[in-house]
Amino acid sequence: MGWIGFIAGRIVWRSLKKRGSPPPVLSILGIAVGVLALTVIISVMNGFQQGFIESILEISSYYVRLTPGPEASGPEVSESEASESEGALIKKIRTLPSVRSAVPFRELQVLLRGGYGQQAALIRGLRSTAAEEDPGMAEKLIFEEGSFDLDAEDSILLGTELAARLRLELGDRVELISVGGSGALAAGAELPEESFFTLRGTFRSGFYEYDLGWGFINFDRAGELEGEDYVLGIKLTDRWQDKKAAAAVAALVPAGAEIKTWRDFNRAFFGALRTEKLFMFVLVGLIFIVVGLNIYQAQRRVVLERREEIGLLRAVGAGEKAVRLVFVWDGFIIGLAGAGSGMILGLLVSYNIAAFFTLLESAVNGILSLFQRGGDFAVFSPAVFYIKEIEARVIPREVLLIFLFGLCSALGAAWFASGRVSRIRPAEVLRYE
Repeated sequence: MGWIGFIAGRIVWRSLKKRGSPPPVLSILGIAVGVLALTVIISVMNGFQQGFIESILEISSYYVRLTPGPEASGPEVSESEASESEGALIKKIRTLPSVRSAVPFRELQVLLRGGYGQQAALIRGLRSTAAEEDPGMAEKLIFEEGSFDLDAEDSILLGTELAARLRLELGDRVELISVGGSGALAAGAELPEESFFTLRGTFRSGFYEYDLGWGFINFDRAGELEGEDYVLGIKLTDRWQDKKAAAAVAALVPAGAEIKTWRDFNRAFFGALRTEKLFMFVLVGLIFIVVGLNIYQAQRRVVLERREEIGLLRAVGAGEKAVRLVFVWDGFIIGLAGAGSGMILGLLVSYNIAAFFTLLESAVNGILSLFQRGGDFAVFSPAVFYIKEIEARVIPREVLLIFLFGLCSALGAAWFASGRVSRIRPAEVLRYE
């Protein structure tokens, strides 16, 4: 293997130094560009997708949802006893090793009326301590005005887009009309239950649907409007262990309780994100096919150019497989150089993605200014995309997979191209030398 690697290195080095022989350079550059592009694109896509998924799981669906059934408290249990039973159940669930937080909430579909117009929204009732009990939700809710203040029963928190749609400011009164539920409407009211709330804060989650259609009110006040039933939202330390955690929760609750995991919610959305990522892998991965064909043609040319050297190696005792490995090593060196340099540059760009896009936008705007059009180009324009900042997330196993794609494309091409070595007969080659 020592002499095989030595000869392969000399072939690559001489090809790089030889004028008029660009295939090795183009092969290395092609693999490097492919690995670089795929690493950056997948990292940025991971940033967007993971941000959306985390917003959904941390704010909306939770990892596991528990809806206690009527058997949980019994039909003849007093309100105080039911509250004690609820608190004991939540404490038991919070002690499970896989549980990060457990927060009770109530939801109701409402119609909001503000200073201008009206808007349908989903309002979630939370306790005033929810932000301390659920740090993940508090981290995702970035308050642009006010704070997470649900101490008063008339407090309401709205998404920034929803507040802007209704032209509301802090301290304004909001009319809330409950259009469904088991509270006032179930009692036989002819009109939806109307309530007035005071806007205490506006938040931004990074997910447009929530910023336009979500709000929070006091947990007890939501019970007056929607009924006393509640749902327990459970967060886990590892969301992929949701089935095991659901089984552990089921062992603690009485019969009749309904347990669902995050896989049951937004299944179509998560499936679409996974399919999008897969197709992006395939489309950008076509670069490696083109580069592989280039390496294949280059290696075939090298085999033909070095027929005499191959014949000499065979004549002094080198076997067919050993000579073939010389050209496979040649492809390995090209693949390693291209994939390695592309991965390093890709990681460098991914970890500094904001600075990279700023530099790119500045360069493009500088070019446009030469033609008297300037300063209006943005890769992700806020006028088109609902994005405040660009985030890239690097997943090590995906980066390793991309690196192996680049390396294996060069190895595969070199292996097939070196098949011509078996058709070279030493005696025929040396006869004419």
